[in-house]
Amino acid sequence: MMKLNIFRISAIVVILATMASCTRNFEKINTNPNGVRYVAPDQLLPAALTDALGYNMTRNRNFNNELMQVTVNITDAEGAVFRYDYRSNWSDYLWNGLYGELTNFKDMYRDSTSNNNKSYKGISLICQAWLYSILTDTYGDIPFSESNSAKAEFGGIVEPKFDSQKDVYLGMFEMLEEANTLLSAGEAINASRDPAYNGNVAGWRKFGNSLYLRLLMRVSGKAEVSAQAIAKIKEIAQTNAAQYPIFEKNAESARVLWTGVAPYVSPFFGIRVQDFRSPGIASFFIDNLLAWTDPRIVSSAPYGSGSIGQLGIAQASGGGFFGVPSGYEPGQGELKGSYFQSSDNASTGRFSLQLNPLTGIMMQYSEVQFILAEAVAKGWITGDAKTFFYKGIASAINYWVSNFPENITSANFTTHLENMAAGSAVWDDNLSLNNKMELIHLQKYVALFMTDMQQWFEYRRTGHPDLHLNELKGLKNGGVMPARMVYPVYVQSTNPTNYKAAIAVQGPDLISNQVWWQRP
Repeated sequence: MMKLNIFRISAIVVILATMASCTRNFEKINTNPNGVRYVAPDQLLPAALTDALGYNMTRNRNFNNELMQVTVNITDAEGAVFRYDYRSNWSDYLWNGLYGELTNFKDMYRDSTSNNNKSYKGISLICQAWLYSILTDTYGDIPFSESNSAKAEFGGIVEPKFDSQKDVYLGMFEMLEEANTLLSAGEAINASRDPAYNGNVAGWRKFGNSLYLRLLMRVSGKAEVSAQAIAKIKEIAQTNAAQYPIFEKNAESARVLWTGVAPYVSPFFGIRVQDFRSPGIASFFIDNLLAWTDPRIVSSAPYGSGSIGQLGIAQASGGGFFGVPSGYEPGQGELKGSYFQSSDNASTGRFSLQLNPLTGIMMQYSEVQFILAEAVAKGWITGDAKTFFYKGIASAINYWVSNFPENITSANFTTHLENMAAGSAVWDDNLSLNNKMELIHLQKYVALFMTDMQQWFEYRRTGHPDLHLNELKGLKNGGVMPARMVYPVYVQSTNPTNYKAAIAVQGPDLISNQVWWQRP
């Protein structure tokens, strides 16, 4: 028995010694020396940027466009977005997609710190602010300060708190300030892996400050931050413009041109032709363009015929272009008059929207011009609102119709746009502020075509353009434009404590509940 016990004790000692030897330097021994723990920022940027655009473009097409009377996906069934009757599961796609890409942009910032490249850090901050702004303007209060922190090195937070929308905006402003400073150093980046600016760091800096103007304008009507927002708009646009360069021409617009070669493949390329053509063009959108004889859709010399970049609107039922009334009551049997083309048609000079390389838009120069027009009209900065207004129209057309003059001034406006002499395209300094806002925001509405959900955000901010909602008898939600998407259902079970805290502050998790900046 004693010998047996001695044998057992000896065996245990051997086992413990073996375990100790196995765990000694375990991490070193079991780490692949050829593996890469961190990814270089230039390797992260192309896919993160194009994937984020893919999520935005998809929701632009099937959500924003339906709400904002660009298209009508004709149906009498329940759950039609154009009737403000969308289901809660619509929320998951954008939330999951954009938070996923935020992880990549946060990794970009961290990995740029290791080699101290200021430009990649600045680009990361701009892209983070861009995505966070879309998320908060879609849902309201969102995870921000603790988001994307599940990795141990980021804090190991698997149930992040929801920050108030005010704090999200203040945080985004800090990001854009830091980005402007970082990018002012002009440190070189890999041009071949920069799908937006081909290595032009100054272009990224202009995008960051132009985005800053967009977000400042978004909260300019919120009483508790209005004074600070207006003061910053004036600083960027006027008093300290040299330190805050912004877009000065269409070529500086933030976009990815789709080449059809991965990863620069438009998300529209994978949509079946019949599905892409399915939604009809809404009356509000097409009727305004037709009233202006707008070169973006009408083939008329010298600008329309054969100009690459037209919106690619085709006739569906013959008898000329016409649209579907949005928000119609079920059972009316509305006919589709026009749709967005899925293939080029050289014989008519019309071009496909599905194949168009210009659709990967983050922000255009024309949007900046309309922001400046609004700021002048409201007396926040000096300048000629009419000139900004006309340049906004001209550059918006020029984006899609490349041979249209980009920088039209008030002096020669009628020479180039005399067919747009309808009241909705002619500036008058004697108009009321409300009527000036209607002019600006109707043109801005068309200029924001294909820019994620900015049409929806701007309508919620301003109430312009007038979509004549009181005339649309088939609308749900009390006939009121939805103010947000609800939070994804799974968030209630995976992050219940913080979800409940968010709705306790923000209000019921309903599409009718206004977000912070919508309230006075």
